[in-house]
Amino acid sequence: MKRFSLPALAVVLVAHSGTALGATAPEEVLSTYGDIARAIYEDSLNQAREMQSAVEEFLAAPDDATLGAARAAWIDARIPYQQSEGLRFGNSYVDDWEGRVNAWPLDEGLLDYVADQYGDSSDMNPLYTLNLIAEEQIRIGAREIDARAINEALLRELHEGMGVDANVVTGYHSIEFLLWGQDLNGTGPGAGNRPPSDYNVATCSNGNCERRAQFLRVAMELLIADLEEMAAAW
Repeated sequence: MKRFSLPALAVVLVAHSGTALGATAPEEVLSTYGDIARAIYEDSLNQAREMQSAVEEFLAAPDDATLGAARAAWIDARIPYQQSEGLRFGNSYVDDWEGRVNAWPLDEGLLDYVADQYGDSSDMNPLYTLNLIAEEQIRIGAREIDARAINEALLRELHEGMGVDANVVTGYHSIEFLLWGQDLNGTGPGAGNRPPSDYNVATCSNGNCERRAQFLRVAMELLIADLEEMAAAW
């Protein structure tokens, strides 16, 4: 199947609008739109599978090299997905689905340890410092949730919990935080600097390395499942 970059997508839609090629049947426009969407989401799915392989290699042998490869795979995976931004805003199916894979920004303290300057509370988010990776029993409002097993059901349940958009548990940006850690550079250049030992059970830094690895693995599985759903929809 032919793959389109975002500029190519714009050219195709202009051409089918009648501006360059004359009158075109609406069903042809819709068919082309669908072909482009399917190509974008299939490319996104394929790159996410490459990232999943890199993540599994990292978790099997966490060191600087495998962590660097997993981070590079994340960056590569974003390239085709970002083209899908052109399909948002007006396509209700995409808009309703997109929050599961691309919600941002996120309150990092919901997921894992953070620096002291992060603070210990937020008027906007009761789960601001929940630290899901560290806690096996959590409370959301009046509900007690058993979080001993980090699995797909738990992450789905907590994603954007309590109606707070910053409670991001699934998708690209939760994986980004799990790979890079907290970015403490403010408005300056740079990124997070999570050590690979955060995932090494034998030489574990910052605690909960086994749970952190399971969280990353499940987050990857959910991203793949969500992209499979969207690729199949077209």
